[in-house]
Amino acid sequence: MQANGFFDEIGETIGEAIRVMVEFLLGIFTNFFGAFRDFIDGLTRSLGINDSIFSIAVLVIGLLILWGGLRAFLRGSLLGGIIRTVLGLFILSWLMM
Repeated sequence: MQANGFFDEIGETIGEAIRVMVEFLLGIFTNFFGAFRDFIDGLTRSLGINDSIFSIAVLVIGLLILWGGLRAFLRGSLLGGIIRTVLGLFILSWLMM
C-alpha cells in the first residue's frame, strides 16, 4: 500500500488551505479588534473618562441627545433644541467630571 496516495494528498492540500484561511482571518480580526481597543483607549484618555462599558454608553447617549438637539434646531423647534442641547451637555459634563 502506498503511504501517500491520491486522497491523502487532496486531504493535505485542503487542510493547508483551511489553515491558511484561518490564519488570515485571525490576523484580520486581531488587527481590527486591536485597532478598536486602541481607539477606545485614546478616546477615553482624551476625554478623561474611564474605559468601562457604562462610561462609553453614557457618552453615546449624551452624543445622541446632542444630535437630537441639533436636529430639532434644524427643524425649527427652538424650545426642543434648547432642552435637548442643555440635557446633552449636562450629561456629557457630568461624565467628564
